[in-house]
Amino acid sequence: MESTKECCTLDHAKDNRRRAWLKGGTGVCAMAWLAGLGFGPDPVEAASLTRSQRDALTPDQVIEMMKKGNERFRSGKMKAQNFLAQKRSSASGQYPAAIILGCIDSRAPAEIILDMGIGDTFNARVAGNIANQDMLGSMEFACAVAGAKVILVMGHTACGAIKGAIDNVQLGNLTGLLETIKPSIETTQFQGERTGKSAEFVDAVAQSNVRHTIDAIRGNSTILADLEKKQQIRIVGSMYDLRNGMVTFMS
Repeated sequence: MESTKECCTLDHAKDNRRRAWLKGGTGVCAMAWLAGLGFGPDPVEAASLTRSQRDALTPDQVIEMMKKGNERFRSGKMKAQNFLAQKRSSASGQYPAAIILGCIDSRAPAEIILDMGIGDTFNARVAGNIANQDMLGSMEFACAVAGAKVILVMGHTACGAIKGAIDNVQLGNLTGLLETIKPSIETTQFQGERTGKSAEFVDAVAQSNVRHTIDAIRGNSTILADLEKKQQIRIVGSMYDLRNGMVTFMS
């Protein structure tokens, strides 16, 4: 009986500590950010972001967390992710801090590159990271309804969609998608061979395409543009280097 009572007492005490931790989510989240721990607190203690923790973050803090996560990824010192705990804690609700628009390239999974877990971000992927009407609607939901603080457009080096647009590839529905990228080819200033054979030109166009996508988001969604003007969200671009694993954020 004594051992049973002791066990119950310990469980009750642990539960009380957990409730206190969750109620103090704002302070804990701030401390986690200052310590460079990433989006969420310890995955064993509270696996995914709570509303209060996410809402306490500024867009700049969310971006800083992304940068810290990428540093951990590149150094091989990633957080120990408890995906089962994250699954359980986010099943009844989600409070992502950002939405990431990336390419479908299998070598560029945003959650891994930025060392994040289940419930940390919305993730939208399409060849060439373009912002069509469906993507804009998804972003509007993520930010205006669900409360995400950052829209991150992530291009990458050696992008096949960019190369296809440069080389004027014609292939079913892909043809129309690549047409969306072609304005970025024309606006890219580059001294050298302007073909898909030039890796440097492909990467230069990829950067231009990220900027073009950001312009499209602001120009084609009054909802997102208004949220940005009110400083409730930030819309930023980035490039992921497949060779060294670095995500470079673009101003």
